[in-house]
Amino acid sequence: MEKIIDAQDLTIGMYVKLRQEWIQGTGLSKEFFITDPGQLRQIRNLSLRFGKVYIDTDKKWTPSPIETISHLDDGHNDMAPQQPVPVATRHRLVSNLQQAAADPSMTPMAKAAAVYQSARDLMQALFASPTAEFIKDSKNAIGSLVDMVLEDDDTATALLKVTSHDFYTYTHSVNVGALSICLAKKLFQHETGHDMQELGAGFFLHDLGKIRVPLAILNKPGRLDEYEMKRMRIHPYQSFKILQETSQLSEECRVIAMQHHERDDGTGYPLRLRGEQIHVYGRICCIADVYDALTAKRSYKEAMSPYQALSIMRNEMLHHFHKEIFHNFVLLFSK
Repeated sequence: MEKIIDAQDLTIGMYVKLRQEWIQGTGLSKEFFITDPGQLRQIRNLSLRFGKVYIDTDKKWTPSPIETISHLDDGHNDMAPQQPVPVATRHRLVSNLQQAAADPSMTPMAKAAAVYQSARDLMQALFASPTAEFIKDSKNAIGSLVDMVLEDDDTATALLKVTSHDFYTYTHSVNVGALSICLAKKLFQHETGHDMQELGAGFFLHDLGKIRVPLAILNKPGRLDEYEMKRMRIHPYQSFKILQETSQLSEECRVIAMQHHERDDGTGYPLRLRGEQIHVYGRICCIADVYDALTAKRSYKEAMSPYQALSIMRNEMLHHFHKEIFHNFVLLFSK
């Protein structure tokens, strides 16, 4: 029997029926059992735009042993089902980052460490509860970090030295955000016309769409198969959609969300752009994203040193990047 329910009442195991306009660009089917939290988040976010959901109560789901295991938290799961973050907690996290970035009393290294940890805490909460209000407040807090990088060379340099090397999505977002805004500062120091606040927001929020990718794919300890890669490759578009749905989509955020996996030789995704088709903002984020992926420790690989990562990027991957931008990225580490 078909029944209309509120998306917030959906649970894993329900059989949902979605209209065609719901599923365009999402990778979802029109009818399916909800089998993981990633699907649940996608549908709940879609419902904000399209309304209530149809379910078929006659269809019953019996999870296989593999599906059952995939829902367990193994201690490396940074994409647990979204939970509302209390308003007081949101305000505290935003304030912590703003205060750390503006504190004149700390040494550069101590200040960088405080800013980094505050940004990491903020992004962890944001990925758990990416509401419109929280995204807006987080962008304001990220703006404080951007101001610090632009005004304080010593602390900006120290910030590149305090990054963590795990691969939680929120940690990766902070690392890529910090690396990218430092590179943008170097590239655009003699230019005007760049909104560095929105650039910083775009760099930090580039992977927000991963909340709509199944946990089992995000945390898979090895190479993704063709289907899994297809699901993973929806995340740039989903980052764009989340920011659009929450009215936080600037042009800078749009470009970065959609282009941070494009490659200069045309082998990237989602649009296979090449060369000058890729905006400089996308090129910046692409380089920072690859570097952080190489230097992160995963269950199936050891972390590379900065020298090893930069060497591989130069010797084996340079066709993916804009050569002059990559050269300037390398110079960030010369200090």
